[in-house]
Amino acid sequence: MVLGHESSGLIKEVGSEVKHVKVGDRVAMEPGQPCRYCDRCKAGNYNLCPDMAFAATPPYDGTLCRYYKLPGDFCYKLPESMTLEEGAVVEPLAVGVHITKQAGIRPGQSIVVFGAGPVGLLCMGVAKAFGADKIVAVDLNEERLKFAKSYAATDVIAPQRESAEDSAKRIIEAAGLGDGADAVIDATGAEPCIQTSIHILKTGGTYVQGGMGKSDITFPIMAMCTKEITCKGSFRYSSGDYADAVSLVANGRISVKELITKKVDFKDAEAAFEETKAAKGIKTLIAGPA
Repeated sequence: MVLGHESSGLIKEVGSEVKHVKVGDRVAMEPGQPCRYCDRCKAGNYNLCPDMAFAATPPYDGTLCRYYKLPGDFCYKLPESMTLEEGAVVEPLAVGVHITKQAGIRPGQSIVVFGAGPVGLLCMGVAKAFGADKIVAVDLNEERLKFAKSYAATDVIAPQRESAEDSAKRIIEAAGLGDGADAVIDATGAEPCIQTSIHILKTGGTYVQGGMGKSDITFPIMAMCTKEITCKGSFRYSSGDYADAVSLVANGRISVKELITKKVDFKDAEAAFEETKAAKGIKTLIAGPA
């Protein structure tokens, strides 16, 4: 099947009812088409639509092709200040926007993000734009921690082989989190990170699961209950998240250029996937077919 779901492009043809974009416009492409009729869609949570047709999710082909057809309202016109490359990164940024909204970040709060990959980094950037005072990045990869510090993190910490409780205590002390963090986002899906996250939170804090790992894990439910923690899942993006992502970049509140570490020709797409699999760089972009 055709892969690809993080994309931007040039409008080549529009239907008669499409008014907000025209041929030649540069757009960020939201790659999921919900049914628009179910209860979840009508409530604005179309990411939870049971009949979602999402690019590169079987049986639906993805966007890595010459032409891709989308409903007009899922094409977001890019302002002149944004490049097509930045437009392609709007998709993972929208994921970061949705996760960070789920965390309810407000000005002056503290947040810990496990995982300094693309989504984790973008969550840090969104948290900074939302006014978080302290943003702590936790990752095994020293290069990504170095990047996180230059990008949006106020503190960076590498995990060690220790219990979840000891790890949480060490992170709290190293980052000066006092009674704990207001919010924690896990962008790894790794069981030790999830366990540590719950112990890092202050009482009444919010935990958001953004990364996907094993289907079943051992979870510190006692700590969750006694601290009355709010635990939330996060899946793709929902109403308003894509538009917010475009706005954050267009208004200069978030920069995504630094995340684009390489761009390859369409014919070299396979090599780009291999480099991504090997965790080389942050974001490798594939140019459209000539």
